[in-house]
Amino acid sequence: LECDLAMNLVGQPLVRQQVVKGVREFLENQNPVKPLVMSFHGSTGTGKTYVSSMLIRYLFQGGLESPYVHQFSPIVHFPHAEQIEQYKESLKRWIQGNLTNCGRSAFLFDEMDKMHPGLIDVIMPFLGPSWVVYGTNYRKAIFIFISNAGGEQINEMTLALWRAHKDREEISLQDLELAISQAVFENPQSGFWKSGIINEHLIDFVVPFLPLKRHHVKQCVVSELIQQGLEVRPDVVQEVADSIPYFPEEEKMFSSTGCKTVASRISFFF
Repeated sequence: LECDLAMNLVGQPLVRQQVVKGVREFLENQNPVKPLVMSFHGSTGTGKTYVSSMLIRYLFQGGLESPYVHQFSPIVHFPHAEQIEQYKESLKRWIQGNLTNCGRSAFLFDEMDKMHPGLIDVIMPFLGPSWVVYGTNYRKAIFIFISNAGGEQINEMTLALWRAHKDREEISLQDLELAISQAVFENPQSGFWKSGIINEHLIDFVVPFLPLKRHHVKQCVVSELIQQGLEVRPDVVQEVADSIPYFPEEEKMFSSTGCKTVASRISFFF
């Protein structure tokens, strides 16, 4: 996993460091006191879904298709605000049932920024340092939350540091952690709004995904060309990178969509 992240994850040193550290410590501990809880934050296209699926691929045979890996999307699984009480009950039962089947299960919550506020707190008892909940030992489970919330704050801080002549590689977790926590806890649109999960510090690793610069986008283009079995032509790499929108308006420093649209744009230039 460490090697794969180093080779294939573009421009995210903090992610690599946090994810590998968190997973290694957790798996080496035969008796963890609580499940591993990670929360991925950043703008579109910076690698959150990519890293979570890579992580699952290394930990579970069959990756995301494994019967012990469970994904939740608010739009698919919890679409109607008026049914929130029903969703709470079924989510609690689902997690409890699956942890009874296999204590080493993984639960991925996608698009946390679209989750109805209050819903996610129903899983709090499963995240804390307790021996048994509802008759189930669940301390070897893994929970991953994925969210665009906090992305704006990460981008603003990266930009401010860049304007102060600090490279994005110099940004530390401490620079970002507080801003992300406030952004998700105090935003009524966020699934973590006033959440006990944040308040009780049940998240072990807050993982910030930084905005990507033009040379990172070029690396993504090269990887994608190789993956599609196409010739890596410098003119195509340049054209695809130039076709992507960048911000801020004046300096055009960071990609607005990360590497998300790279794959679909390649066909325009080949």
